Amino acid sequence: MKRRQTLTLGLGAAAGLIMPAVAHAQNSVRNNVSSFSMQDWRDHFDTLGKATIVADTVSRALHFWSGDGSDYRIYPTSVPISDELTKRGYTEIVRKKVGPSWTPTPSQMERHPDWKPIPPGPENPLGTHAMYLSWPAYIIHGTHDTRKIGRRSSDGCIGLYNEMIAELYAVCPVGTQVRVI
Repeated sequence: MKRRQTLTLGLGAAAGLIMPAVAHAQNSVRNNVSSFSMQDWRDHFDTLGKATIVADTVSRALHFWSGDGSDYRIYPTSVPISDELTKRGYTEIVRKKVGPSWTPTPSQMERHPDWKPIPPGPENPLGTHAMYLSWPAYIIHGTHDTRKIGRRSSDGCIGLYNEMIAELYAVCPVGTQVRVI
């Protein structure tokens, strides 16, 4: 069995998990076997709005709730490599793209002047799907490099396995409120 298949099977209880609405947690933090800290949308937002995402950079998990609260999903993620690159706070999804192209940010170009834009395809660092946040250059996206998931490895973005970003993309409308903690 390939390493990725093993990892996916091992995360089966947490990765892409679809659950009915979770009752509001009593004043305690609960962890599952993958050490994802359980989140409750009520701790971050007044209402679910169109939909809600909490991206937890400590436990490296993205939590999704549908607008009516009937659909809760949790995904393992990659997170920014340092606190300096981690933007925390409230934002929203303003645009979505299947087959995104990637362009290095100005700070990446300073560090890596030889980097060039990459069109959609298997080597694109944004993977197969991208959901752009209202913060410039911050994206929830897929990744072709599955070794990054569960690690501090990005320049600010939240990355998911390509299969999982495709699933999230399908259920996550533009206007979804997002909190990065």
